[in-house]
Amino acid sequence: MVYQWYPGHMTKAKRMMQENIKLIDLVIELVDARIPYSSHNPDIDELAKNKFRIVLLNKADLADPEANKEWIRYYESKGAAVLEINSKSGTGVRSVNALAQKVCKEKIEKDRKRGIVNRTVKGMVAGIPNVGKSTFINSFAGKACAKTGNKPGVTKGKQWIRLNKDLELLDTPGILWPKFEDQLVGMRLAFIGSMNDEVIIMEELACDLLNFLKESYPDAVTERYKVQWQSDAPKTLEEIARSRGCFLKGEELNLKKAADILVDDFRSGRLGRISLERPGV
Repeated sequence: MVYQWYPGHMTKAKRMMQENIKLIDLVIELVDARIPYSSHNPDIDELAKNKFRIVLLNKADLADPEANKEWIRYYESKGAAVLEINSKSGTGVRSVNALAQKVCKEKIEKDRKRGIVNRTVKGMVAGIPNVGKSTFINSFAGKACAKTGNKPGVTKGKQWIRLNKDLELLDTPGILWPKFEDQLVGMRLAFIGSMNDEVIIMEELACDLLNFLKESYPDAVTERYKVQWQSDAPKTLEEIARSRGCFLKGEELNLKKAADILVDDFRSGRLGRISLERPGV
């Protein structure tokens, strides 16, 4: 299966972000802590050129704690301002305001010397689809001011949200880039739900996920489904279907249903805390 998804509205969203970047002091990029490299849109580097930057490792509660530490060290070694957060529970979110003021300190001081005091820092929240940008803003603001959903493409246009006297954020639609040069990147984006599942063959996605889990987190599958690893991923998926009672009629297995269960269990964290990539790997 070729992993690729770039619907037309993303071109419009990127153009809108380019038009608004001149109003922005700071770009806050959310990446998924399970795949920080693959969930970083390279277009944001060009878009945010000459702007202050913060990287937020969102959904850190779903990622391997040791991998989270490795990624923090990696970003800090690059001189990046980085935090691990969980937008859903609010863990780490309150620290973002102080970090934004610290990152923008130079500009705030310049404004003060020019007689501009109490100037609000304007930040753009950017990231790929379904990475949790709107949930982050709502958690930060303490109210539902941005639309959220558990599938990509909920945020369609821009939304300005004033959080306090120090910080105002622009929520933007999630955007991918036109072509994944590395299909591993596309596959990992499909794993976490940043591509439309309707363009995915779920049984193939589940088998790709099983191949990764067998290599890196084999116990996650055997403990969750009470099955043994088979000679290949399709046979293991069949075992999961039997274990979960996924049948169409008689003894015919419903592999699509078993695939949906496996992928959903991974995305929700029911398989445990799993990271799909680490710095340099």
